[in-house]
Amino acid sequence: MLRHSGGHRAPQRDPRRLLLLTLVGVVAAVVALPLTMASAGQAGDAGRAALPAASPGDAVPRPDTVNSSPFTLGLGLATAARCGPELTSPDGIEAQTCVLTQGEDTWARTYYRNATGESLDSVLSLMGPGGRSTQMRCVTGADDEPATCETPRERSRGGPGGYTAVTEFAERGADGALLLRSGSNS
Repeated sequence: MLRHSGGHRAPQRDPRRLLLLTLVGVVAAVVALPLTMASAGQAGDAGRAALPAASPGDAVPRPDTVNSSPFTLGLGLATAARCGPELTSPDGIEAQTCVLTQGEDTWARTYYRNATGESLDSVLSLMGPGGRSTQMRCVTGADDEPATCETPRERSRGGPGGYTAVTEFAERGADGALLLRSGSNS
């Protein structure tokens, strides 16, 4: 005679389902990794307003090249950013300055907003290993809109820790007062 216990049987776990869930998780992580590394934004010329400075820097911008790195996943190379703090001056300048590295290239970028109501003089400097430096005079209008300025890209020499960027914002003219200095490591 068969007895029916009336109880519930514990559900059995299907090893194929567990394997499928693990595989989906690994694929999601592989796809998400380059996206999180590119949090500095897409590198390019959008939003850049700069004029070359008359300086002894000898860096020459290189044209963008196609890199066949296996880590691009069709999204382009990830950009690493080392940024200083976001600073605000009492006069109304807000800025954050970063050293960016993508593949074999390094450059500086400053994100700023000029709420002074007047055009300002600004210079972005990238200092690298061996005493090398590059400067850009940035057009800083009085429109109170967020903007960026960046130096030309140069082939990296050493690690990203060997580079520092500084931006200075001053009143217009030779005797203009310094309003804000923003650095990548301040």
